[in-house]
Amino acid sequence: MTIKLYNTMTRTKEEFRPIDAEHIRMYACGPTVYNYIHIGNGRMNVVFDVLNRLLRLTYPKVTYVSNITDIDDKIMNSAKEEGISTKELSERFTEAFFADLMALGCDKPDVTPKATDYIPQQIEMIETLIANGNAYEAEGHVLFHVPSYADYGRLSRRPRDEQIAGARVEVAPYKKDAADFVLWKPSSDDQPGWDSPWGRGRPGWHLECSVMSTDILGKNFDIHGGGLDLTFPHHENEIAQSCCAHKGSHFANYWIHNGFLQANGEKMSKSLGNFFTVHELLEKYDGEVIRYVLMSAQYRQPLDFTLDQLDEAKKQLDRWYGVLDKVGITVAKPVYNETFLSALSDDLNTPAAFAELHRLFGEVNKTEGQAQQQAVAEFVSAANLIGLLTKTPSDWVRGGGDDTDALAIEALIAERAQAKKDKNFARADEIRNELAAQGIVLEDSPTGTTWKRG
Repeated sequence: MTIKLYNTMTRTKEEFRPIDAEHIRMYACGPTVYNYIHIGNGRMNVVFDVLNRLLRLTYPKVTYVSNITDIDDKIMNSAKEEGISTKELSERFTEAFFADLMALGCDKPDVTPKATDYIPQQIEMIETLIANGNAYEAEGHVLFHVPSYADYGRLSRRPRDEQIAGARVEVAPYKKDAADFVLWKPSSDDQPGWDSPWGRGRPGWHLECSVMSTDILGKNFDIHGGGLDLTFPHHENEIAQSCCAHKGSHFANYWIHNGFLQANGEKMSKSLGNFFTVHELLEKYDGEVIRYVLMSAQYRQPLDFTLDQLDEAKKQLDRWYGVLDKVGITVAKPVYNETFLSALSDDLNTPAAFAELHRLFGEVNKTEGQAQQQAVAEFVSAANLIGLLTKTPSDWVRGGGDDTDALAIEALIAERAQAKKDKNFARADEIRNELAAQGIVLEDSPTGTTWKRG
């Protein structure tokens, strides 16, 4: 199966040609764990989860790495506000992140390194950059000297003035060049810090990913990516420091970035009241519903996220699960539909993949016997590949209530059936109303009565 991916570095959709077809290596930048992840972070994780699944279907081995930034000024500020240590805060939100990830149906990456576990390696890379003439010490800081790397800017293609304007750190008087960025910064006594040749301090944000990806995946690997907002300065700086430290011409072969996410037509903002965390959305919606919406647009395109979309996705999944519950056909092993795989292999074209899912669902509805079994197998296999329809249909339809509740409901349904047979329609209606008050919806058919939670 040929996979095509849009490479941000070349601005073209390319055929994916791995360095080693026996072992694909991929790195995606993970969260800074100072709070619950917002829905934009959720999109990035779902996108790379789908890519990871597709790669594993195609190649014998994939190592997927996604880091945890557990040392950062935002973490320090939040911890100070709560009166706790940065370690306690970061561990709490790291645990919350993995819980959200699982709820969204994402497989946990093979390796999830923490920045604070790689301090010695980060110090070593800084020493190498200084020795190579690409970095310098100034007033307790160590900075990467951007003019020392001639190819700086080739990923983001930003002109010189935009490189300076977009830099994360303000222009300081000790910088040799306004675009230079921090590799190491000093820590005060009340801040987390580590001993180094330049004094007690902590690494800059950009350095950690260069170090961890190289340490785990090697100096040159297949895929690196994250959200579009990371293209500059984060990924641009990663490329510069990695290529200079290892004296290589490139770092990762393919740069993959997912598009921005808006909410109700506007940029997500707490002040506008349209800022959603995955954690709070999961209080109302199943993670599979959220995942459905996050895959509804092709990953490189902007996605306008609304609560109405979640409601519509819930209705669609209800229809799918409802029919599967009635059909009662189980899939012993995956049967992959060629049209679906072709869509997914074309730069993760999820809208085209969804179109094929809807067509297959139509086949499930209009066929019988062996043809229906084949349609169910292809439909469920395709949906499972992108992390949908992973639950038992009866659990979804009936809300996953405990067995005692289910038995009580079934007993009332049986009593209602007998009441109708005895022409005691008043009692039959009474039972229906009683169940409706509990949120139980009855569906009568010539073959009997089924139920689901409304």
